[in-house]
This record gives sequence, structure tokens and C-alpha cells, in this order.
Amino acid sequence: QVQLVESGGGLVQAGDSLRLSCAASGRSLSNYAVAWFRRAPGKERAFVAAMTRSTGNTYYADSMKGRFIISRDSSKNTMYLQMNSLKPEDTAVYYCAAKTASDGGRIYSSETNYLYWGQGTQVTVSS
Repeated sequence: QVQLVESGGGLVQAGDSLRLSCAASGRSLSNYAVAWFRRAPGKERAFVAAMTRSTGNTYYADSMKGRFIISRDSSKNTMYLQMNSLKPEDTAVYYCAAKTASDGGRIYSSETNYLYWGQGTQVTVSS
């Protein structure tokens, strides 16, 4: 099974950019469909972005389209979330997730799809 560890969170100002990383160990991330979720204060965990296992297709929550980019680097066994034009409402704990996927071209956007999770990294955006 795969283990996931996020990093890159922090305190930034509105309008700034931040890149989160999710390093995988135990197995290659190329075997998994992957995603990012977040939990804002007082709210349920919510979908942010997802990427298919092998086709490279991506999918974003509406409020992240055009601002966030999900990617992965197989050589580093790491996935990323580039976050641009950050807003105070982006403040949350961000989690990376992975699931085995026999269909390399399918997107999974529900947290119930995902078995493997990182511990989360805090992102705080000040106004």
C-alpha cells in the first residue's frame, strides 16, 4: 500500500501563490488515481481537484478552476497542488488522497472513493 505525506502549507496573504506537495512511499503513485481535498474551519471535507491514474486528465471544483493546478511527477513519486490567487476562503487543512484504479482514465471526486490519505497540511490565507 502507499503512504502519503503532505508538505508546503503555511500562512500567506490574499493574492499569493503556494504549492503543496504530497510525497508517496511504499508504492508508485502511477498505480493510483489521485486527488486533493480540504477541510475549512467548521465545514465538512470538500473536493478540490483530481487526476486520473494514467491519462493525465484533471478535474476541479468550480471555485478552484483557473486558480489551482493538480499535477504529479512520477520520477519523484510526488503529486502537487499549485494554488494561485489565494483567497481567505481557501483557508483550510489540505489533504492528498489516492486510490487504486483499474480504469486509467476515470476521475474520482468523492472522498468515499479514496482509501489512502495524507495527514493534512494547514493553509491560512490572510486578507
